Amino acid sequence: MIKTILIIVISVLIFGILVFSLVRQIMQKKINELVENEKKEKGKKN
Repeated sequence: MIKTILIIVISVLIFGILVFSLVRQIMQKKINELVENEKKEKGKKN
């Protein structure tokens, strides 16, 4: 019984870490794109 619970907890933990890292990478790319676009727009205004 304890073995089954540990397997489930470890599986959920690993899945959560993978999802978190994927979402973090996607968000980082979006933030970098927004920052680059903002820099370009400021460069055009001046």
